[in-house]
Amino acid sequence: MAGAKETPRQRMIGMMYLVLTALLALQVSNQILQKFVLINDGMERTSRNFITKNEATVESIQYTVEQQGNNEKDVPKVGAAEEVRQATREIYQYLETLKEDLIVQSNAKNDEGNFVNANLKNTEVTGNMFNNNGKGEEMKQMLNSYPGTIEGILTGVGITNLKFQPIAKDASEIPLFANDSEVRNKDFVSLNFVKSPVGAVLALLSQYQNEVLNIESESLSAIANTIGTFYFKADIVEARIAATSNVVAAGTKFEGDMFIASSSSASAPTMTIDGRAVPVENGFGKIEFTATPASQYDDRGLAKRVIKGEISTNVGGEDKVLPVEYEYYVAQPVIKVSSEVVQQLYADCANELLIEVPALGNTYSPDFAVSNGQSIKGNKPGQLTVVPGASGKVTIGVSSGGNKIGDVTYDIKPVPEPSLVPVLGNGSAVDLSQSQAIGSMTGLKINAVPEPTFGRTMAKDAKFDVTGGEVRLLRNDVPRQTIQISDGNNLAMRQLMESARAGDDIVIVVNQVTRTNFRGNRIPSTLNRVIRIGVK
Repeated sequence: MAGAKETPRQRMIGMMYLVLTALLALQVSNQILQKFVLINDGMERTSRNFITKNEATVESIQYTVEQQGNNEKDVPKVGAAEEVRQATREIYQYLETLKEDLIVQSNAKNDEGNFVNANLKNTEVTGNMFNNNGKGEEMKQMLNSYPGTIEGILTGVGITNLKFQPIAKDASEIPLFANDSEVRNKDFVSLNFVKSPVGAVLALLSQYQNEVLNIESESLSAIANTIGTFYFKADIVEARIAATSNVVAAGTKFEGDMFIASSSSASAPTMTIDGRAVPVENGFGKIEFTATPASQYDDRGLAKRVIKGEISTNVGGEDKVLPVEYEYYVAQPVIKVSSEVVQQLYADCANELLIEVPALGNTYSPDFAVSNGQSIKGNKPGQLTVVPGASGKVTIGVSSGGNKIGDVTYDIKPVPEPSLVPVLGNGSAVDLSQSQAIGSMTGLKINAVPEPTFGRTMAKDAKFDVTGGEVRLLRNDVPRQTIQISDGNNLAMRQLMESARAGDDIVIVVNQVTRTNFRGNRIPSTLNRVIRIGVK
């Protein structure tokens, strides 16, 4: 059998050989041997079909070579096919003669040409013919020389990848018997012919004919598959458009070429780009790679690159390497950052950014590396929340698909101090230019209001509370009573105002405010603010 993957027919033939050999080795009862006549008939029908097919293949090889102009590279393959057919015919006929001699010597058929059951059981004739008279060993030599003869013919026309195993094997060479202590030491003749009935041996000889014809079939197919391989038959045709650029700005021209691209299903070219293999589908190479950033770009933001490739194929019967070059340009990716705080980032705050690289289009798959700060990726590509450190600069490294695009760097801006607004119990802000009624001051609160821009752009980080200081009651600029501030929204003003008189002053001294950031962390900071309110 060939070393290549077996067809269902080949597997069936191989299995039948094992069954026949096993039955012979086990010396089955004579009642079963009549069934071998039916097996032999089936084998002979298979052989006739094989011969018809193989003869047609030889004729097809001859016709194909002639139609393609009797090219000097293919003409020898016609002769090789005829040699394979002749070698097969000779050994097939040799086996056929052995079958006829066995039938005659055993009187296996009567005058009407029908098998005689009693004579099919004869085991002496087979042993005498194949063992005593040496026909078995002779047949073994001929059967096992046949594969080598065929391989030599194939090698002569450049086919070296088809190898065949010996046909006639000893028991030790057959996996079914290799571990059977009663059979494994038998040679080919003893295994198949000694004490074997005529009916079984006839079927076995037909099986060997099938083996021979199967090797011939594989060989002829291999020859046929190499006929005309150097002809580039353009049977795959596609319409293609090659554009100058697949990105066109509104108001500019789209430019490109429309053409017909063709390939051959019989051709199997190999392709490389810059030394790397390119997958080939239906004769067309599929190029795909990630363009790496350039070290330098011109004033247009472009860097010239050249793809150098090779296509290896058979042209006119000779293997040729066709070089190919293609110029393209790598555009410098521009990082675009969108944010209301893009010029500076606030320290220890959730600065929400949208970082895009428009040149990458749908291939943009960003990753970010932030130094002197923390980062939180958003739900959409390019969304990033940056939490800078206390001071200095924060650098954001931008990558896409594992390739570094560039860095963007920002100054870290301290959080602006809030404004302090005293508010009366009714919620209205105190008018510091006028004295306030003593009774209205009992519900006084001190609000810390964020700077307007910070409060609008960083709402999650702009909650301030007054958490340190004191409120003093002054009379003629002399302190009369003082209360401490721990919460600007909860002042003990009623206690203070019980001692107040018209003309006194309320002095609010704030030395600490606390900001609650987006994580809920409270961050205190020192202040030195004084607010003076007259009472009447």
